[in-house]
Amino acid sequence: MATSRDFASDNHAGAHPAVIRAIAEASSGPAPAYGSDLWTGRAVDELRGMFGDKARVFFVFNGTAANILGISLLLRRYEAVICARTAHLNVDECGAAEQLLGCKLLTVEAPDGKLTPELVERRLAGRQDEHRVVPRVAAISQVTELGTCYSPEELSKLSDFCRSSGLFIYIDGARLANAAAHLGCGVAEFASHADVLSFGGTKNGAAAAEALIVMRPELCIDAPYLRKQQLQLASKMRFLAAQFLALIDGDLWLRNAEHSNEMAKRLADMVQRIPGVEIRQPVESNAIFAALDPRRIERLQQDWLFYVWDSAESTVRWMTSFETTEADVDAFADAIRAACD
Repeated sequence: MATSRDFASDNHAGAHPAVIRAIAEASSGPAPAYGSDLWTGRAVDELRGMFGDKARVFFVFNGTAANILGISLLLRRYEAVICARTAHLNVDECGAAEQLLGCKLLTVEAPDGKLTPELVERRLAGRQDEHRVVPRVAAISQVTELGTCYSPEELSKLSDFCRSSGLFIYIDGARLANAAAHLGCGVAEFASHADVLSFGGTKNGAAAAEALIVMRPELCIDAPYLRKQQLQLASKMRFLAAQFLALIDGDLWLRNAEHSNEMAKRLADMVQRIPGVEIRQPVESNAIFAALDPRRIERLQQDWLFYVWDSAESTVRWMTSFETTEADVDAFADAIRAACD
């Protein structure tokens, strides 16, 4: 098989063969619509087994939809979301929160992509002032957009502060599997610190499926109606559910994430010894952020696909996926070495 020259995004990977088979098997005949089918019932039960009995599960098509639906369960019209400036919610969702929910995002600078109690506290001034929006949600990403992971201790400290301050916690879990693989803990550990969180499938072997996990039953009252209003109620829900059944079977979701993390670590280990390459963030998932001379970036991009994350700092992002092979990594590392020679 030809070497892949794509290190741009785990979104570029195809769907796992087991997922494709599951979709095909779910298409074996008629089934009730809108989630009343056997596949959806089984997938919901499996996910509740992973996240906890009190969890409620709502399938949607993509990560932005999961974020918007999740946050819409937590906000009133005059309330706001605190998030890192680099958050996907702030940078890469085309103003969906502002447009669809009418809410304000209160961003903070977080050099490693992670919120802390101290950073959140800076945004809490004036909460009793009717002239200002009221912070109500702290939205974090696990894994963060900079490839870093909140440790269980960091999550515990943040959630304790937020709950004592009257804030909800929402976790964007588009790469939650990668965090579980890195930290060696179950997803229930993350869920215990959240009011609502998403569990990503699309970046980890699914074709188009995300799960919103609601950890407080009283927050679920509006969820079915808001999911419908937000255009995310799939009539043929079984095809979304089948993807998660495939990922859950034999812990494929975790094995995929472990592999993509391992490939990123392999690449980081190989390139950090190359003069002219500086790793900018800890490699804790399937993302590597590195700085190198702009001329070398340009030379590499003639043959390899990846993103320039920050042109002012000459920082690039290299990402691996469940499809990335050791041969892919070794060939890319050789190309980086040649470009920096």
